[in-house]
Amino acid sequence: MAFEPAEETGVQRQTPAICTAGINLSDSIHRAVMPGGRRIALLKTLLTSVCENNCNYCAFRQGRDVRRATFTPDELAQIFMQLNKAGIAEGVFLSSGIAGGGVRIQDRLIATAEILRKRYEFAGYIHLKIMPGAEKDQIEAAMQFANRVSVNLEAPSSDLLAQLAPQKIFQEGLLQELKWIEKVRRDAPGKWPSSTTQFVVGAGTERDLDLLVMTEHLQRETHLARAYFSSFSPVPDTPLESHPPSPPIREHRLYQSSFLIRDYGFTVEELPFNDMGHLPLDCDPKLAWAKEHLTHTPVELNTVDRQELLRVPGIGPVGARRIMHERRRGQLRELSDLHKLGISPSRAAPYILLSGRRPAHQLSFWPT
Repeated sequence: MAFEPAEETGVQRQTPAICTAGINLSDSIHRAVMPGGRRIALLKTLLTSVCENNCNYCAFRQGRDVRRATFTPDELAQIFMQLNKAGIAEGVFLSSGIAGGGVRIQDRLIATAEILRKRYEFAGYIHLKIMPGAEKDQIEAAMQFANRVSVNLEAPSSDLLAQLAPQKIFQEGLLQELKWIEKVRRDAPGKWPSSTTQFVVGAGTERDLDLLVMTEHLQRETHLARAYFSSFSPVPDTPLESHPPSPPIREHRLYQSSFLIRDYGFTVEELPFNDMGHLPLDCDPKLAWAKEHLTHTPVELNTVDRQELLRVPGIGPVGARRIMHERRRGQLRELSDLHKLGISPSRAAPYILLSGRRPAHQLSFWPT
């Protein structure tokens, strides 16, 4: 399947608050960043908001007095295509509550994606959620139609999941599904969808260390494209309604750290956790690492390899590639040379050498 993955964000598109067959577009249209940086409008919706599970944090938990809506696969596919033709939604994220078991709902999600691909010949982006309890053959069928599939672990271990979703099974359930996804890709090499997971942050007693150890494990063992971290916000009439919300900066630090592991060659052991297993909230984790390791042993930008370049604050994968290309033409001698390459000289300056000299720089008094 010649599909490409996307990086989805929580930034919502500014869309008028109109309602289409039970879908409030102002809440349901989000932004997704495709490979190469192109953004698309993504419809995030549920096949049904009826759910038989009692997750302690969820607005749609069983027994909660909330308006519910259910679509058939035909209805949901038709609604999306109407939005797509109107230029409102370019891609779709298909998820659902659990009503009648995970196997039944997974079949209906697959059917929705199949209708989009075959009946409407939709060739754009589909993210398909894998339901708790889905069977192995359903996962392979879902992967035939999706650009991306996801299994939401919610927590990094069985005991921590029990604090949030006591009816869900961690090891033999959710984690096994991610392993099945990878097995499909391994047994039949080709163009298969990428896979992701999501963790709820701050609703339980999980540490940042726990979340990132599991993230690193999944990236290594199942080739997880990325983990999403969702800050907990209490919902009225749920068991956790009095639990304090998680500060958004914690979610931000987790994302920064997960990208350091995925894209920058860092390991979990190198990240700057405190004694409680949490990341510092007042400092970018890469900057915290650099202050400890590079302040007294700066790196020479004209000679170090890519992995060492990526450890310098202000230098990412694109910047590292530009530096390596530029130094084939000659040495980097001034901070202005970095500026011309699109690299922030002020962030990098305290931790580098240029032709054997520490560049002069203005000290920053503000945390990053």
